[in-house]
Amino acid sequence: MIREIIVKLIEKAIKDLQKEKKLPGFKIPEISVESSKEKSYGDYFLNIALKLAKIVKKSPREIAENLKSQILNLKSDFFEKIEAVGGFINFFVSKKYLQNQVGEILKQKEKFGNLKIGKNQKVNVEFISANPTGPLTLGNGRGGFCGDVLAKALEKAGYQTKKEYYINDTGEQIKKLGHSVLGDSQAVYAGKYINTLRESIRSKEAEKAGEEAAKIILEEMIKPTVKRMGIEFDFWFSEKSLYQKKEIDKVFTGLKKKKLTYESEGALWFKSTQFGDDKDRVLVKSDGEKTYFTSDIAYLKNKFKRGFKKLIFFWGADHFGYINRLKAAAEALGYKKEQLDIIVMQMVQLFQKGEEVKMSKRGGIYLTIDELIDEVGLDIVRFFFLTRGPGSHLIFDLDLAKEQSEKNPVYYVQYAYTRIHSILAKSKIKIQNSKLKFKIQNFKLLTHKSELNLIKQLIRFPEIIEDTAKDYQVQRIPQYAADLATAFHQFYGDCRVVNEDKNLSQARLGLILATKIVLKNTFDLMGISTPEKM
Repeated sequence: MIREIIVKLIEKAIKDLQKEKKLPGFKIPEISVESSKEKSYGDYFLNIALKLAKIVKKSPREIAENLKSQILNLKSDFFEKIEAVGGFINFFVSKKYLQNQVGEILKQKEKFGNLKIGKNQKVNVEFISANPTGPLTLGNGRGGFCGDVLAKALEKAGYQTKKEYYINDTGEQIKKLGHSVLGDSQAVYAGKYINTLRESIRSKEAEKAGEEAAKIILEEMIKPTVKRMGIEFDFWFSEKSLYQKKEIDKVFTGLKKKKLTYESEGALWFKSTQFGDDKDRVLVKSDGEKTYFTSDIAYLKNKFKRGFKKLIFFWGADHFGYINRLKAAAEALGYKKEQLDIIVMQMVQLFQKGEEVKMSKRGGIYLTIDELIDEVGLDIVRFFFLTRGPGSHLIFDLDLAKEQSEKNPVYYVQYAYTRIHSILAKSKIKIQNSKLKFKIQNFKLLTHKSELNLIKQLIRFPEIIEDTAKDYQVQRIPQYAADLATAFHQFYGDCRVVNEDKNLSQARLGLILATKIVLKNTFDLMGISTPEKM
């Protein structure tokens, strides 16, 4: 990646200046390279001079100028120009580097964007994990799609990633489901599915009726929906198994040995305040019933015992208060809080004709993921759910989702792929031994502003993978797809692909084939299709 090249050049420049006594000795701080939105400031910039100014007590402008001069002495072919402006250093990528990248993309194909930053570290990504008390709704879908895409991005970044669904198949919510199915005075859940379940449940005792119903919901509602969402879990983990394998008892034994529990008011408590929580937490209630937190601790230990070094959870907004207690549990078990990353998903609001459609699972008024997919299609549902960061509320506009024009972002990006496919089919590119043969030297003919801007977008793809693997902000992936489609459409409008110049035609065909490869890689990450016709 060009950002990696810049970092290495800056590191070498600093070390050389230190050898020349123009800078004192110090540990080089983290070097962050950013993409420039204003192209007059270059393609990439960094503010390392501002950081160093605080360390060496010199002017940021002077440091930036010295670093620039040192890099220019290295005579790098990667950049057309390097500028020092105030405390910033701006880099303009060279045409030669950009032209060469077209050939690299054609060579790497689906492997383009693969990174090694994960170092094959085992990561567990748990998402959806909805209680088996009803069909999956829009809120479940948001965490589902985001979790699935993050897992794919981490895998591409070099992590060994496993996707997991935690089944809450025991406890209070199962009893409530049982009461609902039996239709007694303690019923909580409502809806057509409850009436349908009632016909299949044989037990007249609430807990057993709930267990029967939960199993049916999981196998006949949740799992088929998950499959339809395009998600494949590596593990479906049962909470009940923690009790069956005595893992809950082992948690009690371990915490008691560490003197991290105490009894008060007839209940057993965990000293979670010792690990940064705002209050201690109940493990066993005064009536002898174990809390969900007890299962959570055992489940946490189970994951670490399976060799995972990083645990990522996608939770609904109503679980925000659980973060500190779970991190406290991890530390009490002997692990680091930093090994847990918890992503809290905000609510989804569905709008149609300018008005919000109200939803409530318990009230029996809700829209399921299946119904939404039926209404607008999987590609649109996945894309729309990915467009906002998890910390922001998501407004799903049904009218926009049904729009068959460039107003619809999914239509816009997929049309770019379709157009490329059509051009390549009409050009009758010959494929020999599954390898497209292009003359690499012809890529030197790609000098038009729109050609170069398109290549600049293509080489951002590995950067998108790296950034997403670091901060989990999956919304940058659909935004990147839109930016890439825009760059292609601009190129298509400015440059005739097949023309009287055969060498230039071949170069441009190679460029749009590279674009098709990167678009497909991006679509594969998002889990949306690559239509050849629209």
